[in-house]
Amino acid sequence: MSAFVIASVNVTDPEKYKGYMALTPAAIAKHGGKFVVRGGNPEVLEGEWPRSRVVVLEFPSREAAKTFYDSVDYTEAKKHREGAAEFSMIVVDGL
Repeated sequence: MSAFVIASVNVTDPEKYKGYMALTPAAIAKHGGKFVVRGGNPEVLEGEWPRSRVVVLEFPSREAAKTFYDSVDYTEAKKHREGAAEFSMIVVDGL
């Protein structure tokens, strides 16, 4: 069963965040993941949405998503994100 990693993001330092954005695609692909959504401009249809940017990744399984998250490659990418963004991330099972 596929799994989705969903992140909500406010970029606070765009220049520093570029380093994170440069490293994540390879780390995601290495674990069988792909971007489904990568960007800003969310439009709130109901309730409140806390952040200005949304990222959705699809992985072949929850295990693959968690392996990506714990990987050396993504750990390195996260270092480039520190101090550059407010960030929340979840993993959910697909249908």
